[in-house]
Amino acid sequence: MAEESILTDDFLRELMNVGEVDILVGMPTYNDAATVGQVVQAVRAGLIKYFPRQRAVIINADGGSKDATPELVRAASISDLRQPSGLTALRTLHSISTQYPHGGENGQALRLLLAAADLLRAGACVVVSADSVNIEAEWLDRLLRPITNGSADLVTPLYHRHRFDGLLVRNLLYPMIRAMYGKRVREPYPSEFAFSGRLGSYLLGQDIWSEDGGNSGAEICITISALAGNFQVAESFLGSRGRIEHGPADLVHAMRQTVGVSFWLLDPTFPAWSATTGSQPVPSSGGGPQVTLEPLRINRKRLHQMFQVGVAELEPVLKSILAPPTLAELQKEAAAPQETFRYPDDLWVRTVYEFAASYHKSVISRDHIIQALAPLYRGRAYTFLVENIDATGEQTENKVEDLCLTFERLKPYLLEMWDGRK
Repeated sequence: MAEESILTDDFLRELMNVGEVDILVGMPTYNDAATVGQVVQAVRAGLIKYFPRQRAVIINADGGSKDATPELVRAASISDLRQPSGLTALRTLHSISTQYPHGGENGQALRLLLAAADLLRAGACVVVSADSVNIEAEWLDRLLRPITNGSADLVTPLYHRHRFDGLLVRNLLYPMIRAMYGKRVREPYPSEFAFSGRLGSYLLGQDIWSEDGGNSGAEICITISALAGNFQVAESFLGSRGRIEHGPADLVHAMRQTVGVSFWLLDPTFPAWSATTGSQPVPSSGGGPQVTLEPLRINRKRLHQMFQVGVAELEPVLKSILAPPTLAELQKEAAAPQETFRYPDDLWVRTVYEFAASYHKSVISRDHIIQALAPLYRGRAYTFLVENIDATGEQTENKVEDLCLTFERLKPYLLEMWDGRK
């Protein structure tokens, strides 16, 4: 049953006017006027071309935009003038825009969309990002088709990426989540994804939405909840991923949203991940991720300097988090000159697992634990860049695979620390 307390009376009335639907398209927005119009047009074209007989609704969950984003959504959604000739919807395509209290994160928006999907008994749902500047109509088919044909409950994307794009995902999130839950989901923190009504109802009933993790890292909560709940997960290749640049990313903030939430979910999902060994690929369609080799400027020297400073300045904090042998080895590596410095796979995985166990035990403030991991991650990112600077795309992917296997091999070490034997 939908949690109607999070749905305003006006929004409820609009949903009741729509009635039951086959497909729900959710679009969280916040000041996305520059891109939202073209995204809605692509969504409409995809629904009309690939799902003309399905009852569909587009729901815009807006966080209080000041740039007329909701108005642009409504204007774009009701106009058929720019639809490709020959494409006609055989059922009414509804569009609704509603507002939720904006807290800087998507959690409240996604919870609202889950509640709406539950109320409308939507069989298939897809969430698209309003700043996906290169979205195509085909994305709707690629994400929704495994849901509508009953072969998957969650479909995450695969993208055409630069080999040094997504360093946090490649060096921590993907390998750790793969080792924990036994499924090789390459994009565990997706901006675009689709899910079944069955999974949506399950997610709505999870006790995560009132917690900080459910609000700040809702996307990764959805992925991990599906994996831990033994739902069928699949991947679909969407092509290139383009986004509007919003200035330099805040690494600590990004780690709170992803690594912090992943650590937080280890407690409630312990029965699932503690019994899992190895990993298996998930079904994929549309081709695999293709790695490009175009030049990408990253200040490696700056990464190394921030790693060295972090290890030195955070020594008292690291002593409370890391085992003495791990800290000693880390300090030895930090003392090496930039030319010879490396943060090897084995040491990195032991570091991550010791941080995860310390987070579980709350040896210090959990937020301080995540902050302390940031400079160490910079050292790992530096190593990944240096080791792959002249590598081919295939060689870079092989390095990622080697790291994943190390996470899987050392998983018993995390379990030993978890239950207190170490």
